[in-house]
Amino acid sequence: MTGRDYEIRAAAVDPLGPLRDPQEPGCDVFLTGTVFLDIIFTGLDSAPVRGTESWARGMGSSPGGVANMATALARLGLRTSLAAAFGDDHYGEYCWDALEQGEGIDLSMSHTIPGWHSPVTVSMAYEGERTMVSHGHEAPPPAGPEPFPQCPPRARAAVAALGPGRGEEWIAEAARRGSRIFADVGWDESGRWDLGALADLEHCEAFLPNAGEAMRYTRTDCPRAAARALAEKVPIAVVTMGAEGSYAVDGRTGETAYVPGITVDELDPTGAGDVYVAGFVTGTLAGWPLTDRLAFAGLTAALSVQEFGGSLSAPGWPEVAHWWQTAPQELRGRYGFLDDLIPPSGAPAARRRAVPTIGFRHPA
Repeated sequence: MTGRDYEIRAAAVDPLGPLRDPQEPGCDVFLTGTVFLDIIFTGLDSAPVRGTESWARGMGSSPGGVANMATALARLGLRTSLAAAFGDDHYGEYCWDALEQGEGIDLSMSHTIPGWHSPVTVSMAYEGERTMVSHGHEAPPPAGPEPFPQCPPRARAAVAALGPGRGEEWIAEAARRGSRIFADVGWDESGRWDLGALADLEHCEAFLPNAGEAMRYTRTDCPRAAARALAEKVPIAVVTMGAEGSYAVDGRTGETAYVPGITVDELDPTGAGDVYVAGFVTGTLAGWPLTDRLAFAGLTAALSVQEFGGSLSAPGWPEVAHWWQTAPQELRGRYGFLDDLIPPSGAPAARRRAVPTIGFRHPA
């Protein structure tokens, strides 16, 4: 089979195809958050030096922030709905068009705010790391007394970012409406690392912190011990360990799973965590075994770090299929489930991917 054959097959992949039913929700995954315009400079030999001018050999622009997760989900074939505020500047217009037209993301619950400018992040990638500078102001709430989003759509799942000391009404409402909640968490700036302060953890089916976060929240010194402790609080605990892979515990059944990371030439880790979560959500909704879910999530994250940018680097099925076509022999047993995911025939979906710059306009 040629590489082009794999790409044609992969473009038609719907991981939830066998499960779809007219009575099921039209939305697979719902999420909400802040959309940034990301401007990424690449090809820097070193960090910028004060008082000098540095030239980058490459750059790209793309929607960032919560758009990284939304794009990763959509590119894996999940029907994705995003509720977010967009500025009425050119940046906001570009991000809206890139997500809705370029990625096929449903923005019917999003809104444009007159007079509010889009948050912006400038990211500089060098030596396998990144340095970011951001600017923005909190979006004013939409008119009306109700919180935003007022009522999440009926969806198979929702992805949330938990924060200590705060609860989000939409998370509890989404869970009441039947959505399976997947959550990650950011760094606790307070330094308290109080698991009890994550109020919405009780609504979650799966919690996916990285090893550093998990060990601090559980007061353990080992990622596996942290996962076991978290599984007492949430049905499925997944602890990611970067290049070392990931470990998961299903607290309902006692099942555990570990999949080592895939060795790749890492260029930019921006958005890799979002891609991992998107891969895990895809496998969970499709009903795959726990180990296959970890393997697929790790693979998609590994593919993403080989490219620059957040949403720009999120892989789709053509990238997964291309990797599988040339995968090392020692990995073919572990990833053999991919054979069943790429259909024997199919035509590529008619989708225009987001253009990685705001500098070009398509004629009307």
